[in-house]
Amino acid sequence: MLVENIAELRDAFRQAKARKPFQVDAIVVLPEHIHALITLPAGEDNYSSRWRLIKSLYTQKLLKKGVPLAANGRGEYNLWQRRFWEHTIRDDEDMNNHINYIHYNPVKHGLVERAADWPHSGFHRYVHAGILPLDWIPKT
Repeated sequence: MLVENIAELRDAFRQAKARKPFQVDAIVVLPEHIHALITLPAGEDNYSSRWRLIKSLYTQKLLKKGVPLAANGRGEYNLWQRRFWEHTIRDDEDMNNHINYIHYNPVKHGLVERAADWPHSGFHRYVHAGILPLDWIPKT
């Protein structure tokens, strides 16, 4: 569902960032889930409000587009899992480990053979910026 409607997801992220600023440090969008490492402005710590806004905006866009979505007994759409995993980055090594995990996730799930082959990944920004080579693989 996510990759089939990637333009709507990107737009939801843009709108959410405009309303509640954050920086996307690394991201990968897989067919049924997202991994993202985001940084909030100094002094802010409300990740939940940003994810709630992204999910809401995306869901609204899909409904407007006519994508059939099923609602549960609480009137919530079963598009998203109710919770997300939040982790505060401890240091540069922890940051690099999480970025690597995110970039390698499509390979881990068997969707592609190389991170560079997955189109819905912030990995390509890292290559364009000269931070990682196109043929990057994580060190084990």
